[in-house]
Amino acid sequence: MRYVFAIWALPLVIFWGWFGLSYYDMNFGYVMLTRQVHDILFGLYGEMLGLDAATIPWLVAKACIFDTLILMAIWAFRRRKLIAARFRAMRERYSDAPSVPNA
Repeated sequence: MRYVFAIWALPLVIFWGWFGLSYYDMNFGYVMLTRQVHDILFGLYGEMLGLDAATIPWLVAKACIFDTLILMAIWAFRRRKLIAARFRAMRERYSDAPSVPNA
């Protein structure tokens, strides 16, 4: 599962790192990080998809969130016994304590 998380996280870090740097034009002398390349690339994707270029980052963000939820669901399913045991222990710890009336 550790490798799955790494394979999932690496493209996200690369894309959102590039997106953030190019959006704010922090290029450090590297052409790929300029705002002009950012606008050209999203304009090209917008033309290919038939969408407005400004909507593409939000669509990518929604896809990343959806993928993250799927990955967390798989992780939770694989750890369901441990999660259930912790939930039971927490419920027993808090439900066994008698309530004390306020004076």
